[in-house]
Amino acid sequence: MKYEVVDTQIDAQISPIGRMEVLSRAEAAQLSSHDQRGLHEIFRNCALAVLNCGNGIDDAKELLERYSSFEIDIIQRSRGIKLDIRGAPASAFVDGTMIRGIQEHLFTVLRDVVYGSTEIDVGSSEAITDAVFHILRNAGIVKPTLQPNTVVCWGGHSISREEYDYTKLVGYQLGLRGLDICTGCGPGAMKGPMKGATISHAKQRITNARYLGFTEPGIIAAESPNPIVNELVILPDVEKRLEAFVRAGHGFIVFPGGVGTAEEILYVLGILLHPDNADLPFPLVFTGPRSAGEYFRQIDTFIAQTLGPEAQRRYRIIVDDPVEVARAMQTGIAEVRAYRKDKQDAYYFNWLLRVEHEFQRPFRPTHANMRKLSLHKNQPSHLLAANLRRAFSGVVAGNVKADGIREIEKHGSFEIQGDPEILQPMDALLASFVAQGRMKLPGKVYNPCYRIVAETV
Repeated sequence: MKYEVVDTQIDAQISPIGRMEVLSRAEAAQLSSHDQRGLHEIFRNCALAVLNCGNGIDDAKELLERYSSFEIDIIQRSRGIKLDIRGAPASAFVDGTMIRGIQEHLFTVLRDVVYGSTEIDVGSSEAITDAVFHILRNAGIVKPTLQPNTVVCWGGHSISREEYDYTKLVGYQLGLRGLDICTGCGPGAMKGPMKGATISHAKQRITNARYLGFTEPGIIAAESPNPIVNELVILPDVEKRLEAFVRAGHGFIVFPGGVGTAEEILYVLGILLHPDNADLPFPLVFTGPRSAGEYFRQIDTFIAQTLGPEAQRRYRIIVDDPVEVARAMQTGIAEVRAYRKDKQDAYYFNWLLRVEHEFQRPFRPTHANMRKLSLHKNQPSHLLAANLRRAFSGVVAGNVKADGIREIEKHGSFEIQGDPEILQPMDALLASFVAQGRMKLPGKVYNPCYRIVAETV
């Protein structure tokens, strides 16, 4: 690998690490052509996000503007490809050599962008689930010989030091019990459990531990993958990313976070509220340090006021007790294994889980789409959860996603309309996130990208 430092940026040529060593001529042309329906742009932006690991930028638009001269191209050779990188963040290199984990992630980007551009069939709900399975299988995530042991950890990328340290303690206890970690792959609550588990996995002499990271092009710049992740997957959109979590995971932990974490909670509760999933074991724990008790009280109150007690029965809240969290996961995963064995369902992919099209259909957060959301109680609770999830997804986009930020700059704040009995709890929850500094990185003033407009009778 040869390199050249330009101020705080580096030019380099990178050889493959991983499975993506060769490309067809058509694939190379797609990735190299700046006119090929945005495929090169997706590849470039995801690659920049991977290289930006550790720089603390959680605004996709800001990242793209700061490294506007960044470029990446394919060099085709008879014995394989190389990546020609110009203007990369210097933090991705140590003494001119790219950090190995980041180098692996760079070729993961290449693999998933190429595969996602050619292999996705979304004609039906079943086809979307198949597509998620095919993407995970292509990435090597599907391993039929492994017993259930994957714990999905959700939570904010911008959390306090106390909350971050707590995620490490929980990860440590999970690792002691031989459990693997799957997160959204970014910093904060996505990195902490992995960091804690690396220590306990080492103590238990577990050398094949898995640190899975699932992301998507719209959020990857705001949540750059941390190098602990040793199996990274880039799904085409947030909906397929969320389905990948619930299909591949065996137990689920939610740490403190902001709007994105609330979106994840609403997604999983909406699925679990479907009558077909009523008896399906799905261990779900909300946890944080003692100081996060009020945060989870607010989340619990919001769920009670909008989705009702049935939704509350699908999770446990455990405050300031990493050992109990890990034991709850171990017990819950044992129930998952027994259930799937009895039902002859796969350990590696939750085929029996019913995920309706409302949870799979990509939602584009425009002003018109945000205004049209059905936010009222005159509908099944799982469909209300789906619409609430879309509303929170729109706020995430307006906060940190490049397209959403541009939409806000062009047309002003999103308007969220609906019944007062839904919007008042939502407004209170969002206001608490702002007051607690959970919307943006510390030190930045938050300007709301949304406006709550309660409908009058």
